[in-house]
Amino acid sequence: MDIEIFPYRVLGSDTTEKLLNDLESLDDVKRTVIHGPRFPKGEATLPPKYRERRVITINGEDVVLQVKTARIFLEITMESTIKEVEKICEEHIPYGFDINQDRAHYIRKEQTVTDRIKYGNKEIPDELVGMADQYSKFDDHVKIIKKDD
Repeated sequence: MDIEIFPYRVLGSDTTEKLLNDLESLDDVKRTVIHGPRFPKGEATLPPKYRERRVITINGEDVVLQVKTARIFLEITMESTIKEVEKICEEHIPYGFDINQDRAHYIRKEQTVTDRIKYGNKEIPDELVGMADQYSKFDDHVKIIKKDD
């Protein structure tokens, strides 16, 4: 089952980092995808305190945050996990959010045409399905964070 967390405001880098760390700590979360507009190209000229594009640490791994977090998609297996997700969101998103589970799949589970263009007809790992962008390099937009087993 997939759920969508839709904050009423776009999240800053610090909030995104804290929220993702807490969400990734849940055993039932299989995959997390953040979605939002890319940071502006001219952001590098801003004073450091106003820059949002930076390296954040999720589960001990460094990730370059390249988008403003407007939505978070989670792949989970148990409906009871939604209550835990809601508690975490209430802690980190005080101005409000919605948790949607209207669609069966927010995250693609089968290879798409774009996946085939990027990788060919070969088998790709499940965590890469639906993550392809034919216009970018793989390392530019996907970071796989392995959970401790």
